[in-house]
Amino acid sequence: MPHSHSDEAAAGDERLKAALWYSLGKTVDSIAIDSNINAAPAFIGALTEMVAAKIAQASTDMEAFAKHAGRSTVHTKDVILLARHNEALQEILQDKAETVRKRDKSTAR
Repeated sequence: MPHSHSDEAAAGDERLKAALWYSLGKTVDSIAIDSNINAAPAFIGALTEMVAAKIAQASTDMEAFAKHAGRSTVHTKDVILLARHNEALQEILQDKAETVRKRDKSTAR
């Protein structure tokens, strides 16, 4: 029986969430060891759900920014716009974008 597109998308989402859980778990464990505390698996699971929801919302927002600008592709400026409420993050993203632009300009010659 062939799999539907939505089944494949759901399986992909689950694989991404599993990778996120693994990565967050490693980070939390490292911090917990350094801080001499223990992080319960339920905490890592809840953190994973929260981060996954935030990622989903961020992607929806960036897609909306691109669509509003008449584009079908998310650009760097959409990512920077997403960070507009966090000045420190916005500055880091702008600096990184400028570094990449300069590098791309120098390698295009």
